[in-house]
Amino acid sequence: MDTHQQILIDKIFNARAFDPALALEVFRYQYAFKAGVYRQWCESIGIQSSNQVRSITEIPFLPISFFKSKAVKTGEFTPELIFESSGTTQTQNSRHHVKDGAIYQASFVKAFERFYGDPKDYCILGLLPNYLEKGHSSLVKMVHELNELSGHPKGGFYLYDFDGLGRLLLELENSGQQTLLIGVTFALLDFADHFEGLKRAVQCSDPLNQIVFMDTGGMKGRKKEMTRQEVHDQLTSKLGVKVIHSEYGMTELLSQAYSKGNGRYQCPPWMQVLVRDENDPFELKIKGKGLINVIDLANIYSCSFIATDDIGWIHQDYFEIWGRLDHSDLRGCSLLVVD
Repeated sequence: MDTHQQILIDKIFNARAFDPALALEVFRYQYAFKAGVYRQWCESIGIQSSNQVRSITEIPFLPISFFKSKAVKTGEFTPELIFESSGTTQTQNSRHHVKDGAIYQASFVKAFERFYGDPKDYCILGLLPNYLEKGHSSLVKMVHELNELSGHPKGGFYLYDFDGLGRLLLELENSGQQTLLIGVTFALLDFADHFEGLKRAVQCSDPLNQIVFMDTGGMKGRKKEMTRQEVHDQLTSKLGVKVIHSEYGMTELLSQAYSKGNGRYQCPPWMQVLVRDENDPFELKIKGKGLINVIDLANIYSCSFIATDDIGWIHQDYFEIWGRLDHSDLRGCSLLVVD
């Protein structure tokens, strides 16, 4: 890593708020790699010089589909990690070539600490069966590392042992232990059905005050597609909690946004979302409704400017995800299609 790269990374993770000037600096850094997919995309849409771009709404965003067919990299390197989207048997999966795993860890740890505090305060559990079975998941890597930082002896992953997981949650609740269960949507719905019966069987009617349930999205064709509100209404009722937290992330990024309820997501300082018009992908706004573009400055060795297939609304202090374009492939961390 040269001095310029290290200075950029330090700026990214030390920022207290999103800095448009830093985003432009990262754009110029990534544009300068002439052999890169991102530079080729920029030139194909008429950006022949980085000097043409003077604001974040003028930055070109790479369509997320490029990760399915290209190695999206800034610079030449042998990746330390390769993350792959889980997808389905009918879809082509995205691959994210990660030069430095330490940058990914810095991104998710610093974001977690910003929104939830020290991982050591939690027992961290993962309910991510499909991700664990297929491997190469950035989400599994994140949950594993957070669990390691937590150090709680009862933390870890669960596949289909819903009874064991449910009894552990009741034990942790009774002991006053703060707990975070991170789960894929279809598994959380299946677990909630079992947990509702378990609570009746053990005559537990008290609400859970120490347990945070975090939905990462993803139905994988396993259940009828539902809106986020429908999913979270079912989960809150059956699990006995007031709100369901959510994580917004994807294979193609290195950072995550979090919602502590009602689907209102907030970003760490090195991440920002914009919206683009569905009919004019080059018309970008910092507020309003449209298709979501993500700036992830931590993704410095891949591409920090990604045009997703997600539909949402950006407000003053948060953003919402409404669903996904009907023609887009199902992705591991994508949110649910709006009916």
